[in-house]
Amino acid sequence: MIQWQKSSFSNGNDGANCVEVAAPEGELLLRESDDPTRILPLTPTTLAALLHRIDPSAGARDQ
Repeated sequence: MIQWQKSSFSNGNDGANCVEVAAPEGELLLRESDDPTRILPLTPTTLAALLHRIDPSAGARDQ
């Protein structure tokens, strides 16, 4: 069974509207909690590019 982790920003009334991530057997999977049947498989590089596209300053905060 895949263990999904919700975003730390998902709390309170937004708990049902969040992005979840899982990493079974070296894969990265992404889905929206309101439509859990649609799963997006990603590579680490693709996930990093997606996050950078959403928030270009995110990488700078990690360093």
